[in-house]
Order: sequence, then structure tokens, then C-alpha cells
Amino acid sequence: MATHWKALALALALGSGASAWAADCAVEIEGNDAMQFNKAAISVPQSCKQFTVKLKHVGKLPKTAMGHNWVLSKAADQQPVVTDGIAAGAAKDYVAAGDKRVLAHTKLLGGGESDAVTFSTSALKAGETYAYFCSFPGHAALMKGTLTLVK
Repeated sequence: MATHWKALALALALGSGASAWAADCAVEIEGNDAMQFNKAAISVPQSCKQFTVKLKHVGKLPKTAMGHNWVLSKAADQQPVVTDGIAAGAAKDYVAAGDKRVLAHTKLLGGGESDAVTFSTSALKAGETYAYFCSFPGHAALMKGTLTLVK
């Protein structure tokens, strides 16, 4: 009987390990009405061919007042991407159309909304510093973090 329970425990451990492994290629991040993301850093395993970021706006304010998106670029490109995004306007989710410096982005969200973006990790290089941020005017100063490719 003890062997049966050990086998069951092992099967459960392997099953939960497999689902945890799959979850490593995705992350959920929250933005709120206080202009904050709940994560300051995201690690992307090199084993992932694609990576998904789900943004959830946990606030209550509409996107016209407190809209949030999630934008990824090289750290050195953050400010120019933000500047060009502001010029693009809300109708374009504050992301300039065709901006090659933008590696991935979600749509602009209001309170209670969510969106996800899946991107190929082939554009990421180990040792490179990547920044993620909200490009709504004025938000990138507080709503930002780093993304790194890890072994």
C-alpha cells in the first residue's frame, strides 16, 4: 500500500512539474490605478521558442484617464519608443505603427480589461538589456521593468 501512495505522489509531482515547466514560457503582470506594475523584472528561459505576457489592468479607471499597455524594447530604445508612441496617440495604443524598435506590445487597456501578447524569443539575445513599460503619456517613468533571457 505504501508503494501505491509513493507512486501516486510521484505521478502528481511529475504532473505538476510538467505544467510548471509549460508555465515558464508565460507570465501575467498587473497594472493598477496608481501607475504601477506588480513585477519589476521578467525572466525568459532560453528554452522557450515563444513567450506570452498577459497584462491585466486591475484598476477601475477608464483607458482615457488611466490606460495601460505593455511594451517591450531594448533598454536603449525605451525613451524614443515612448516619445514616438505619444505622437501616435491613443487610437494606436501609444505605439507608433511599424516601429521596428518595439519587440512586442499589448493593446491599451482600461480598468478591468486584459490582453496578451505572444512573441518569438529569437529576437532576444543573452546579455542584452530589455525594458518593458507602459507607453501611456507619463506612465513609463513609474511603470517599467527589465526583461532578460536566462539559461
